[in-house]
Amino acid sequence: MRIVTTRTRIPRIRPEPSLTRRPRVKRHKISVYVGDESGILNRITGVLSRRGYNIESLAVGLNKDKDLFTIVVRGTEKVLRQVVEQLNKLVNVLKSEDISKEPQVERELVEKENETVRLTGRDSSGGSKELTLRSAYKEKADYNKVTNAGLRRRDQGRSNRQNISDNVKEVICQFKVSNEKLRLTFRLMRVQGLPAGASTSSVSIEAVIQGNVLVAILSNYMVDTDWLLSACPKLSKVPHVLVVHGESVVTLEYMKRTKPANWILHKPPLPISYGTHHSKAMLLVYPQGVRIVVHTANLIYVDWNNKSQGLWMQDFPWKDQNDSSTCELENDLIDYLASLKWPEFTSNLPSLGSFKINSSFFKKFDYGNAEVRLIASVPGHHSGSNLKKWGHMKLRSVLEQCNFDEECQKFPLVYQFSSLGSVDEKWMAELKSSMSSGSLEDKTPLGLGEPLIIWPTVEDVRCSLEGYAAGNAIPSPLNNVEKELLKKYWAKWKASHTGRCRTMPHIKTYTRYNGLGISADDSFLWDPGKY
Repeated sequence: MRIVTTRTRIPRIRPEPSLTRRPRVKRHKISVYVGDESGILNRITGVLSRRGYNIESLAVGLNKDKDLFTIVVRGTEKVLRQVVEQLNKLVNVLKSEDISKEPQVERELVEKENETVRLTGRDSSGGSKELTLRSAYKEKADYNKVTNAGLRRRDQGRSNRQNISDNVKEVICQFKVSNEKLRLTFRLMRVQGLPAGASTSSVSIEAVIQGNVLVAILSNYMVDTDWLLSACPKLSKVPHVLVVHGESVVTLEYMKRTKPANWILHKPPLPISYGTHHSKAMLLVYPQGVRIVVHTANLIYVDWNNKSQGLWMQDFPWKDQNDSSTCELENDLIDYLASLKWPEFTSNLPSLGSFKINSSFFKKFDYGNAEVRLIASVPGHHSGSNLKKWGHMKLRSVLEQCNFDEECQKFPLVYQFSSLGSVDEKWMAELKSSMSSGSLEDKTPLGLGEPLIIWPTVEDVRCSLEGYAAGNAIPSPLNNVEKELLKKYWAKWKASHTGRCRTMPHIKTYTRYNGLGISADDSFLWDPGKY
């Protein structure tokens, strides 16, 4: 008998280019022709900043009732095309187009040192003075010699105080939470370009979405699918991905065209006209259990790389088949997931079986070692048994079960958030009452705390990593910010010891805090968005 072996040529399957090669980042020039209207510049730059683009230059040509904006940015051709489409949807935008490939001339102004100019100031005798730029530079240098001597004396006086500040900074930079206690804390997200001390215990999106994910549920307001797949290539291989989002119609159409085939897109129904889906959370199902993540960043490049954001996550194992026990976090989570009303789908999990993925599916995990409560917010008019089921009224009912130390009575309430609506004295009093709930050991009410609102100044925004574009992520109409009732609450954003002064905050935190004391015997997750 003779054995004959044959060799069959197996055709090589080339991977999708979009999963192996990063799109090229190029310099683009966008021309935007608009009707002249107050605030149109903010709306145009807002479209760009939401996609993580920093404007390199901006030229504005004014006419009687129309303006022409010429904007230079760097980005991928695919996403820039989407941005142009979104600009065309803005009210009062007559036309926008990418003119990068059109014939064009660029000019820059150059100052010549030997040119004569007239300065706007006056000399010591009071008369006007005409100088060459060379002599102007010399006079400025002479002036600096005098003033620098005074500055050196001033700086020497500050040196001792600076040494103390450096010691404090060193302690903060070396602070690290042990792995077993990470589930008790929220963590800051990593920011590109900051010193090592600013990234202690911080986390990146690659560290969140990792391992053998079987099912991923991603809840967010803004979702850039191109960036998300480049930042987390694993998501393209997850068998089932459900994206619960709050995106606009234009962006949704683009997402439908470019999403992987195994992705499901869902925008929750809104019972009131002013509602929006704004929650930022992830539920990642693994063979060993589920990872629950609550965070503050949109799923876009700029939020995960250029802003101060917060994140909490914990892993929970599967329950035993005969285990029907529940806990408070499980009830909080299931109630919230049921309100999203996503389309049920079936997933075959290897070695585990086939499951219908709906809100009840997440009862199959054991949350018994959770140290937190979930405070969710759902839009609508709530009454009866639902009154204390959502929002700050739910927080009030949870805090009423907690006991605090006597010294906490003196602690202020510290609010930090990324957008400010049209609040009034009545609502501020309601929030203050909810945030101040709880009792002392002797069952005496804790008492009302005085609120402080942390908010960046215009100078903070100007000097940030993104420049003025960062202001789009902390929006509020001027008439809201300048309300008389809020003036007593304002507190300045300051993060010099952690190196995060130049990363504008998009984080949302609500604490009763004083110095190094936090008045809570539990940690609470506060989700201030819809859903």
